[in-house]
Amino acid sequence: MGKRIISQRRGRGTSTYKAHSHRWNIAINHRRYDEIEQEGSMSGVVKDLTHCAGHTAPIAIIKYDNGEYNYIFAPLGMKVGDRVNTGAKAEPTLGSTLALRNIPEGTQIYNIETKPAGGGSLVRASGATAKLSTITEKGVLVIMPSRKQKLFNPECRATIGRIAGGGKKEKPFVKAGNKFHAMKAKGKLYPRTSGVAMNAVDHPFGSGRGRHAGKPLTAPRFAPPGRNVGKIKARRTGKRN
Repeated sequence: MGKRIISQRRGRGTSTYKAHSHRWNIAINHRRYDEIEQEGSMSGVVKDLTHCAGHTAPIAIIKYDNGEYNYIFAPLGMKVGDRVNTGAKAEPTLGSTLALRNIPEGTQIYNIETKPAGGGSLVRASGATAKLSTITEKGVLVIMPSRKQKLFNPECRATIGRIAGGGKKEKPFVKAGNKFHAMKAKGKLYPRTSGVAMNAVDHPFGSGRGRHAGKPLTAPRFAPPGRNVGKIKARRTGKRN
């Protein structure tokens, strides 16, 4: 009897396939939705720029005037000592967090809330940014990084700027060891072995001379778990003329 294939072992949820979220002790959210966020404003200073293994972007540590600390994704151009603002009456400067209704049209924004006081859940990757297009009676229209337009509640908050670290993918890994350490930090399985390179006991496409499956790549119609690999319910296979 063959062994379970990787997708079956992944579904079981062992430590090999789990994300190392216990190491990601930095939660990136907007400030709690209190009276300052609803009616006033508050300023803070950037104390440090740091890194978290769970995020692709650099993290800015903000200390507000009331002594409260918060973490935000550092926008492009931010440095230690810069001042940022937050709240309904805050000035729309780089790194400041405001409700969408208070942000000028055409401004680049990121870490957008999908509902008021949600904390921010969209446009959070390194180098990402969205553009506030139009403020209408129905809501605020935002052009997302995918170029699609999305309508938001005017009370949803966002941070002004473009997230730093956009050139992260431009630097080559050069060595397999560098790639290994990068994947290990994320808890990803590396390297990934193809089915045709495995033994017959490990995968339906394994064994044989050469890197070929030895059987049709289209999975049988009623294939059981572990055999349902390859092209799943393919309409057609082969080259297109």
